[in-house]
Amino acid sequence: MPALRVPADPSTNRMQDSILPPEDASGKRSVPEAPMRKLWPLHLLGKLTQTRQRPAVLAAETLLLPLIAMALGLAWSPQDPLWTLSAFPWAWLAPVVLALRYGPLSGLGGAAVLLLGWLALNIGHWDQFPQIHFLGGLILVMVVGEFSSLWQARARRSETLQLYLDQRLEHLVRQHYLLRLSHDRLEQELIGRPMSMRDALATLQALGAEGSNSATGAQALLRLLAQYCQLESAGVYAVHEDLADARCLAALGSPPPLLAQDPLVRQALETHRLCHISQALAGGQTSHYLAVAPLLDLAGEVYGLLAITEMPFFALQTENLQTINLLLGYYTDGLSMQALAQPIMAQLPDCPPAFAFEAQRLAHMQQSTQVSSIVVVLECLPRAVEQDVPAQIHRFKRELDEIWEIPGAQRTLLAILMPLGNAATAEGYIARLETWLQQKSGQGMAQAGIFPQVMPLDAQSPVTTLQRLHAMAHA
Repeated sequence: MPALRVPADPSTNRMQDSILPPEDASGKRSVPEAPMRKLWPLHLLGKLTQTRQRPAVLAAETLLLPLIAMALGLAWSPQDPLWTLSAFPWAWLAPVVLALRYGPLSGLGGAAVLLLGWLALNIGHWDQFPQIHFLGGLILVMVVGEFSSLWQARARRSETLQLYLDQRLEHLVRQHYLLRLSHDRLEQELIGRPMSMRDALATLQALGAEGSNSATGAQALLRLLAQYCQLESAGVYAVHEDLADARCLAALGSPPPLLAQDPLVRQALETHRLCHISQALAGGQTSHYLAVAPLLDLAGEVYGLLAITEMPFFALQTENLQTINLLLGYYTDGLSMQALAQPIMAQLPDCPPAFAFEAQRLAHMQQSTQVSSIVVVLECLPRAVEQDVPAQIHRFKRELDEIWEIPGAQRTLLAILMPLGNAATAEGYIARLETWLQQKSGQGMAQAGIFPQVMPLDAQSPVTTLQRLHAMAHA
């Protein structure tokens, strides 16, 4: 059993309820879900357009549905099983259904099965082949298949856009939750802990920016969790294809080798959520760990486990476990951002990692869905900088936008990356900025020393677009 230090004060028995979730009206306890973690069904970039069709199922349906139609025709109309002489060609419903489900190729495969069936049933009478009947059926299948392909492409495009917006929403909600937590508990955090939430987040950002290897980063993460969340003994274990390595990648204290069959370990790998000892006890099981939390990237892929074996009794409560989960998510998000932004950061070290990461992700989305994004460039002359206009534009930034301020010798450039935007989006933003300047100072953009430009994001090479921005600032 994991080591749990319990103080001698008898009043601490009341603290046991803080570990468990609250009871509902029936007296049962419901397990709370992780507040900010959502399991993404697809990979962040490489699987945005992956289809879910199984080739074996598609081939089986393409073969079986026309055969079933011909079998029903033989049972109901043995003289004309394909209904070539009837008022309606019922057998062609099978290729039409296949074309609606999978597209024109599958529908043509079903039509080929009907053709082979007719040839097999009319051996010696091929000169009586109903050409008009089959020609009309093929035209119907092609029209239906083209309709299906069009709407499947639109559905995939909508799903891709929704996935992107969900990822950004999760990131924003996590940041909002962390900010609220740090402000609400600032007083007691400063008294009971050696560092504040701001210091913890700054340390996590530094870990992602240093580019250290996984073992060094995991060890630094454990030291941070020991200081902020009062962990005494814990280990980080690598996970490959949902199989956890028994050896520690990084250790705090003296954690034992990972027990892959432990109930909390199995539950964390299956649910991709933090699991604690009260959940195992509620199910009548025992565990060697107090809590097990997965390390997930933005796509929900598990590549590591944090297993906690020892921590103070007062630290084992819901809010502290949620803080551990949030800090792990913030750390893994930073690693994903640094990895994707590295090609741009290598050529443009001054570019903010968030701006480079978003440019890479939007360029890939444009390649897969043909949905473009734009960059609004605001050229600010010295008189606009003296009036602190760039800093005020930063405060008016939309939630999904990213801003890169590039100071130059004679001008300052504000590059505003607008996801999923077009020329109309840029015109609307520039018009709102013009209105704001008129209300603020009674001057237009040109009089205030701001000259806008609109630049599309290059889907093939986003670094080319950013290099052009950098060159414009230093021209």
